[in-house]
Amino acid sequence: MKLPFEIDLNGKVAVITGAGGVICSELAAALASCGCRVALLDINEEAAKKAAERAGGECIAVKCDCLDKESLEAAKKTVAEKLGRTDILINGAGGNNPRATTDNEYMTPELTSGKDFFSLDASGLRFVFDLNITSAFLTTQVFAADMVEHGGNIINISSMNAYRPLTKIPAYSAAKAGVSNFTQWLAVHFAPCGIRCNAIAPGFFVTNQNRSLLFTDKGEPTPRTGKILAATPMKRFGEVSELIGTLLWLVCDGASGFVTGITVPVDGGFSSYSGV
Repeated sequence: MKLPFEIDLNGKVAVITGAGGVICSELAAALASCGCRVALLDINEEAAKKAAERAGGECIAVKCDCLDKESLEAAKKTVAEKLGRTDILINGAGGNNPRATTDNEYMTPELTSGKDFFSLDASGLRFVFDLNITSAFLTTQVFAADMVEHGGNIINISSMNAYRPLTKIPAYSAAKAGVSNFTQWLAVHFAPCGIRCNAIAPGFFVTNQNRSLLFTDKGEPTPRTGKILAATPMKRFGEVSELIGTLLWLVCDGASGFVTGITVPVDGGFSSYSGV
């Protein structure tokens, strides 16, 4: 992997959840390229194994359900035995669910069909909140326990939805806003222990989760893609490799040792553009 700049993470151990996905697998490869030993946690063990192989270096795949504390404790034991004590934690597990998504952007008096706000099931909202917030809460409880005496670095993966809620996805938008807020809380709570906590908020990147929303089966842009690009001053989707510089800056104590409690947007200007 070609890095934007190099840092020395030899002797460090990183744990990444949701590591079988497009974004977090790339983060794992970047850390491995810097000499870090990396544990890739994912409920999809096969995806984690493939990501670990692509990352190279001293990486292991660990099957883990981030909503099950016993599963997390077992994963922590495996990481400790094979790699050592955790120094860096990246809470990347998350996502949306169709049960918490409306069919239409707006509610109108004339709307008589489709899944509107009033049709959404509360179980869908709870699932999305658990997937994004509860998973980060439980994972941090388990893996940060060893950081209290030795210091550490926690990075949460937030989203543009934390700045401005997107239409159709009320639960995901609210959950990611919660992730950014939780990041600030952790930063304050853990500051006396030498644990820094920050977040990265990716703009629009093409991933396995959103590909069908952005492109048709023929590979043509959907109307939603048109709206996204119109609201992104740089007029393109991000490349996952463009998240690496922010990651390396945040995990490097020499570069960002006095930085904690912030969420860094990497979004091509989306969060700054008002539309006029």
